[in-house]
Amino acid sequence: MKMNILCSDEFWMYRAIRLAYYAEYEGEVPVGSIITLNNEVIGEGWNCSIKNSDPSSHAEIVSLRQGGKYINNYRLLQTTMYVTLEPCIMCMGAIIHARVERLVFGAENSKKNGVVKILLSLSNILEINHNINITSGVLEKLCSLQLKNFFRQIRCKIKTIFYW
Repeated sequence: MKMNILCSDEFWMYRAIRLAYYAEYEGEVPVGSIITLNNEVIGEGWNCSIKNSDPSSHAEIVSLRQGGKYINNYRLLQTTMYVTLEPCIMCMGAIIHARVERLVFGAENSKKNGVVKILLSLSNILEINHNINITSGVLEKLCSLQLKNFFRQIRCKIKTIFYW
């Protein structure tokens, strides 16, 4: 049985990667996020904290806000979020609060800011009343490469400034 490419995690993750390039173009950390409901995009976003002077303008938060407006409800029941990087604690809290059904992310957050595994292991202790189905590692190499290249360019710019 073949899976329809338009319904696959890879299809949506490619779209999230494309959104992450908007963030990179604007000088932001390249993270993109898409929220789908019944295989239709209801929210999308990319990091824009610097541009908006708003520390909460992470890709996930932007897409959650857009999704909530689209369905006129802060509870995004039966939705799937695709994000290129494992969410931070702020974003994960918002994802749980919004009742997103499924989270799919590409790259693990190697800077120890990702909290998905920690929250999963503590969910019984913390009595979190919403369980999210989580899929990790979708197009992980592409997502990681995008981030690594961005930070490599930043480091090169910094070296150039200090050497002149």
